[in-house]
Amino acid sequence: MADNFLINSGVQLGKHQLYEDHYNPKLLQPIARSLCRQQQALQHFLGADIWTAYEVSWLDAQGKPCVVALEFIFPADSSHLIESKSFKYYLNSFNQTRIKSIELLKNTLASDLSATAGGLVCVREYNIPAADGVSGQVELDNTPLFEPSYKPRPEYLQPGTQTVVEVLASHLLKTNCPVTGQPDWASIWIGYEGACINHEGLLAYIVSYRQHQDFHENCVEQIFCDLWQRCAPERLWVYARYTRRGGLDINPFRTSHAMEAPSLRGFRQ
Repeated sequence: MADNFLINSGVQLGKHQLYEDHYNPKLLQPIARSLCRQQQALQHFLGADIWTAYEVSWLDAQGKPCVVALEFIFPADSSHLIESKSFKYYLNSFNQTRIKSIELLKNTLASDLSATAGGLVCVREYNIPAADGVSGQVELDNTPLFEPSYKPRPEYLQPGTQTVVEVLASHLLKTNCPVTGQPDWASIWIGYEGACINHEGLLAYIVSYRQHQDFHENCVEQIFCDLWQRCAPERLWVYARYTRRGGLDINPFRTSHAMEAPSLRGFRQ
């Protein structure tokens, strides 16, 4: 039988809602713990609810995306818990919000969540093992971002004159589901041989997918085609490892030549 006490309490559960990508603490939906504990004989205990968020993202002061995994510790004696879908909506509301530092972000999160939960919530960075990568790969995410755009800009892709063989990696790829509008998060690896691809331009190009709506497979194919047409490498492969939804992850791999997909994963997988 359904838990009618939640339905009758006015809690907005299971209703369709558009994803907001600008900061909105009003998205948080508290649920009084007393509603869930009415039938418990023992109600005096210690402990905490520990949440791990692998997809916390925002823009820095210059508009460059940042991404981090965070851990949230809610005391078990807080007056309210947070409904999980509303928590996800709230975190996603930071996606296009400019915040000067991660410390300011954590302070904002802690303040909003503590006020909503009725207890002191601790927010800390979640220390996880580094992602498996390719030996010698170049991390693009430390590259400065120029002229940020959040719609695909293939003209950002510019080849140089020096011939190289390299693998480039970024954890800043974000696209959106064309059906639900839900954010999709990925790490992407680009391996190629040929004229050196400008790293700043490539990072700006990857970031430009941030508000683009399409299926995972189509996004990776478009990235592959844009690189092939604009930079004319001799060999090229593109591999995006998306995070799970409903226990499934989709990881499109496209290559110009016969090869197996490399054994890779993103830090959020």
